[in-house]
Amino acid sequence: MLLLDGDIFAYRVAWACEAEGSHSDALRYLDECIADVLIEYPEHEYTLYLTGKGNFRNEVAVTAPYKGNRKKREKPKHLQVIREYMIRQWGAVVTEGEEADDAIAIAASASPLDVMVSIDKDFNQIAGTHYNFVKGIEYIITEVEGLKLFYQQILTGDAVDNIIGVEGCGEKGALDLIHGCRKETDMWDICRDQLGEERALENARLLWLRRIEGQMWDSPYVRDDKDVHYGAYTEASH
Repeated sequence: MLLLDGDIFAYRVAWACEAEGSHSDALRYLDECIADVLIEYPEHEYTLYLTGKGNFRNEVAVTAPYKGNRKKREKPKHLQVIREYMIRQWGAVVTEGEEADDAIAIAASASPLDVMVSIDKDFNQIAGTHYNFVKGIEYIITEVEGLKLFYQQILTGDAVDNIIGVEGCGEKGALDLIHGCRKETDMWDICRDQLGEERALENARLLWLRRIEGQMWDSPYVRDDKDVHYGAYTEASH
């Protein structure tokens, strides 16, 4: 199964057709973009996901409003038409209370042979097969790689989503901090030391893509790692 990040497709097409092009041009271009992916995986079925109303992260964010730094600007003129077309023509699944990213992560975690189709780096926390449809590159993320990328992001935060990390800590600095860790609890301890317990937990819950329905991330000291749905939580060897 191909798990397509419909939000990325919709915005890329809408902005590409913003200056010139009619609604019909935008929809034609969308069809071409999706068809190009399907051609690469002729034996796969697909599901397209779009983010709908509500997001549990809005309640989790205390330090700063989730995505609150994004400028209030008009959305591209073709966006709504594209989204409606995706639902009508491509059978897009619209999420409620969570992002399309969460729905894709849940599906990928339940079916390890599925392929996640996006260009969003946040998906790299998820073990499995990924396809960057812009570069035309397929790659694999292991559970250990995904786990370390997740903890690295807790430390750096995410400027795009207004998640505040350790001041002055970039990707290399964060990676240096957790590089020698041999298990997840070690990485979590570093995050707590750098951010404090509450801030570290807030960042983790904002950044974590759900692996099961309704999941809320918790520290490795609290949760039950024996739960088979929490495969990415297993202790990671260096």
